[in-house]
Amino acid sequence: MDQLFTVGKSVSVFPMKVFYNEVDIDLDFPVKVGVGVSSRNFKKAVDRNKIKRLLREAYRLNKQPLIEFASSKNKKVILFFLYVEKRLPDLETLQNKLPMVIDKLIKQLNENSVANT
Repeated sequence: MDQLFTVGKSVSVFPMKVFYNEVDIDLDFPVKVGVGVSSRNFKKAVDRNKIKRLLREAYRLNKQPLIEFASSKNKKVILFFLYVEKRLPDLETLQNKLPMVIDKLIKQLNENSVANT
């Protein structure tokens, strides 16, 4: 996990920032995901947990293009979604923004694989 934040790269689409890293270790799935919310912005654990549930649900509904890309390119990727806004989101907002994040992420991963070959 520490390596993800120190060595990994990031992509931002407000209100989310995504840290990602391609790994060579054997994972069960092509993409592993974590979510987080700052306790500095949200003092109550109830609010942080709600945001994390919404992030997971939005990812679950929009993950297919990323998984297909990673599988087709035979990549293993670790992601961490960080919610950076200071207001509570609604599911609709996250569902509208997450496809943009995933498209940006796929573009970055594709550029990295082209640069490495």
